[in-house]
Amino acid sequence: MEQKLSRRVFLSAAAGAGGLLLTGAGHGPARTLARDPFTLGIASGDPSADGVVLWTRLALDPLGPDGRGGMPTRDVDVEWQLATDERFARVVRAGTETARRQRAHSVHVEVDHLEPGREYFYRFRAEGHLSPTGRTRTAPSAVSTVSSSSPLTFAVAACAHYEHGFYTAYRRLAEQDPELVVHLGDYMYEYAPRGYTALAGSVRQHTSGTCATLADYRTRHAQYKSDADLQAAHAVAPWLVAFDDHEIENNWAGEVSSSGDPAFARRRANAFQAYYENMPLRRASVPGGASMRVHRRVDWGPLARFHLLDTRQFRDDQACEDGLRSGCDDRLATGRTLLGADQRNWLLDGLASSGARWNLVGQQILMAQRDSKVGPGTEVNMDSWDGYAAERTRLLTGFRDSGAANPVVLTGDAHMHHAADLRLDFDDPDSPRVAVELVTSSIASDGDGYRDESRIAATIAENPHISYLDQRRGYIVCRVTAQELHADFRTLDHISRRGAPAKTGARFTIPAGQTALT
Repeated sequence: MEQKLSRRVFLSAAAGAGGLLLTGAGHGPARTLARDPFTLGIASGDPSADGVVLWTRLALDPLGPDGRGGMPTRDVDVEWQLATDERFARVVRAGTETARRQRAHSVHVEVDHLEPGREYFYRFRAEGHLSPTGRTRTAPSAVSTVSSSSPLTFAVAACAHYEHGFYTAYRRLAEQDPELVVHLGDYMYEYAPRGYTALAGSVRQHTSGTCATLADYRTRHAQYKSDADLQAAHAVAPWLVAFDDHEIENNWAGEVSSSGDPAFARRRANAFQAYYENMPLRRASVPGGASMRVHRRVDWGPLARFHLLDTRQFRDDQACEDGLRSGCDDRLATGRTLLGADQRNWLLDGLASSGARWNLVGQQILMAQRDSKVGPGTEVNMDSWDGYAAERTRLLTGFRDSGAANPVVLTGDAHMHHAADLRLDFDDPDSPRVAVELVTSSIASDGDGYRDESRIAATIAENPHISYLDQRRGYIVCRVTAQELHADFRTLDHISRRGAPAKTGARFTIPAGQTALT
């Protein structure tokens, strides 16, 4: 039986039904848009102690031709409000932004001068049409103390192939009322219909063609954003987002297309523009053609610092022609990079200068070594950190030497829950443990999933630094205090039909001052 929505999520949805009016709504511009333009929902992101980004994108017909969402070929003024209450009796900030046709009628409002550590509610209006209401919040003040900091509850999600299942996991995530959502990539997939078929088949169908043009990417994002469960997850809390590969192309690496696309620079520019248009990102992430900055830091008072990484734009091509490989010496080359020198130094400098109690490194691909071959020999994934082993060692050594308190790596991509200790040498069981890695399973990618106990036991025996594996779909919910971090690995038994409850498949506690799972 499907669980009921929480009160906050329910009110967010109900507010969009038209029961609330903006101040002075009766005196606004005449309605000229024929239908509701807020079909893609609303979102917020990148909170600071005094501000947050508010996002929406207007679309009368999300899957309309040319990626324009059925919108007229003109700009549209969009009013916005931010209030301290969900009835909007106490509006604290308001204004008007222009949804420009060159930006697919998207709006990114960077609100500032807000109170730290506070919950807010926001909404939009365009030519008489009212959006749903979203809940957001600012980060705590940097001048507060760790001992006085309130606990932080945040969710970690990744990998949501639209065809492979319904987004029930997003709905269950929303019902847990997190204060923050960290999404680590593969928010959408670029494949043509049935271009990547899960073991359980497909329950929905992509828009036509493989994404290559700006219109392709815009339409695909619109298809994903039209999902009501995803909209609920966006409406409940601010998000921190970073892309992986499928927002552009499977397993791309820097300037190298995995498919040999001769127009890859143009394709990447198209994908980046559409990604920015559809995400609650600040102006610092506006793409510059075929490049886009998504690595950044977000502080949550003195309690936590989030370091979001980009593991695609600056990497060398995968070794040994990619895939699972045995005996690939190229992957061990000391000169190979995944982050690029500038980003690696940026991360290590940020760790060294961090005064936060917890340092949470959000990145896309499995950092812990995972040997997929049972018995003698090693078989590892060239697209993961195993394909860049020397840089991983340099990075983990940097974690240790930085003096940063309590580093925890948050990871997506794997379509399988993992909990692991990160060691300087994964082949030496006595090697120092320098951090913990928490890897979320997928929201939908690869269908229903399963729990193969024999495979799990064999993999853990081969990789003793890994404590937990689960192939079912789901997400992670973390609760952070000054003393410890609790991680609940949430799982769903099925997504091929709607309504599955979420359960806690495993729970781990990381005490402050330790670099191992308990």
